[in-house]
Parts: sequence; C-alpha cells; structure tokens
Amino acid sequence: QVQLVESGGGLVQAGGSLRLSCAVSGRTFGTYTMGWFRQAPGKEREFVAAINWPGGATNYADSVKGRFTISRDNAKNTMYLQMNSLKPEDTAVFYCALTGRIGIVVLIGEYDYWGQGIQVTVSS
Repeated sequence: QVQLVESGGGLVQAGGSLRLSCAVSGRTFGTYTMGWFRQAPGKEREFVAAINWPGGATNYADSVKGRFTISRDNAKNTMYLQMNSLKPEDTAVFYCALTGRIGIVVLIGEYDYWGQGIQVTVSS
C-alpha cells in the first residue's frame, strides 16, 4: 500500500515562504506522476502543481505560477513544493497525491493515492 505523508506546513505572514515535503513509501516511487492540491474552507479541492517522472516536466495553476515551485528527489522518494510570496488567499489544507498515469496529470479523479493533508495559513 502506498503512503504519502506531508510536512512543512504552518503559519506565515503574507510575503513569506514555506516549503512543503511529501514523503512516499510502500511502492516504487520513480515512475509515477505526483501533484499538489489544496482545499480552502468552504471551497472545493483544486489543482496546484504537478510533476512527471523523473521530473523534467511541471505544470502549475495560474494562481501560483511564478511563486510556487514543485520538485522531486527520486533518490529520497520525496516531492517538494517551495512556496514564495505567499498571500492570504493561499491559506488552505495542502494535499500531495500520486498517480500511476504517465505525464502531467491535473485532474483530481486521476490520482490514486493521497496524503492526509497539511495546513498552511497565511496571515495578512
């Protein structure tokens, strides 16, 4: 069984930075696409960023382009999300996800495994 565990969330002031990590265990990591999603209070879960295997291609939601960077370290079975210039509207629970599909995947329904989520709160 695949397990995904997020870490690195917390409270930060607007304009600040956070780095989220997603550790993967339980199966071969290297050949899978991974992504970050987020869900703000009262809103649906939305796509944030995705990265293919082995990491040469990425895709971002328009709302985070130029501020967030997704990456992965296949040797460590870990994916990252560097978040800079954070805004109060970035406040949400962030989830990492993994899919067996090849290439960049942005649809929630196409991901097979999910982490438990981690809170990111940006104060104004």
